[in-house]
Amino acid sequence: MFIDKFNRRFSYLRLSVTDVCNFKCQYCLPDGYQKPSQAQQFLSLEEIAKLVTTFAQSGTSKIRITGGEPTLRRDIEQIIECCALPEQIHTVAMTTNGYRLSENAKQWKQAGLSRVNISIDSFDERLFNQITGTNRYTKVVAGIESAIDCGLEVKLNTVLMNSYNFQQFEQTLERLKHWPVELRYIELMETLEQRQFFEQEHVSGEKLKQFLLLKGWRAQSREHAAGPAQVFSHPDYLGQVGLILPYEQNFCDNCNRLRISATGKLHLCLFGEHGYDLRPYLNDDDSQSLARAINKALDDKRAGHHLHERDPGQTIHLASVGG
Repeated sequence: MFIDKFNRRFSYLRLSVTDVCNFKCQYCLPDGYQKPSQAQQFLSLEEIAKLVTTFAQSGTSKIRITGGEPTLRRDIEQIIECCALPEQIHTVAMTTNGYRLSENAKQWKQAGLSRVNISIDSFDERLFNQITGTNRYTKVVAGIESAIDCGLEVKLNTVLMNSYNFQQFEQTLERLKHWPVELRYIELMETLEQRQFFEQEHVSGEKLKQFLLLKGWRAQSREHAAGPAQVFSHPDYLGQVGLILPYEQNFCDNCNRLRISATGKLHLCLFGEHGYDLRPYLNDDDSQSLARAINKALDDKRAGHHLHERDPGQTIHLASVGG
């Protein structure tokens, strides 16, 4: 199993399959996706298969397909099937902006997808369009409903921003009385390209946590191979609330996830180094060489990030590492 020097076990792989995105979210790609000056070759299906097999054989039980926007890949259904194939993988999830879900949720579930996280930063259509730089609110909401109807486990990702959606928190909770989803608020994190936006819009998620506790919400136990969210439930609500608080003390103590970028680099942390190039091992006939390279890289994994010191590492924007 992949284990680091702090005895953290890595059962969760976040696998980026593209860094291209068709939204222009204020906190990530406000100017839209900028094609790099040098051509990039994203992981092929064959390379993904070798990565998935190696991680499955090394203790991974959950894979999340990310981007950019992963559904921009024409072979996304085959990628889902590939991730679901090993018997060791119990959960295949995907993070998406939801614009293709209404037409495809059912067939992606049949391909092996079990969970989907849909990014929606406001249920006010005008504000949604302002945040994302699109006019696709109706289509995204339809995608959420299609995912629920076909039996996928649904989580909604909302990046907490002071002047955009912070004041809407209590109003948004009303949707959870009849919607069986987990609404996850993610505290805004600083990146190299968004330092000024961070200064303007960051608000501590601890304020939401204290509000929930005051209103009778109760923290739930954390699932094995779960992400970093603290989940809260209430007897009067069908849905739940998840909080991801990266600036909270000891946030990294239970880290259980590794990241692979769309170009085949291993990232030990969302806010870390440039990454370790795994591509040379993906076409190697030695089936153990990839696992050895990952284990060697794990020797360099730090105890935690340095966001508290305003150090986002080499993370240019969240789409560059798969969020």
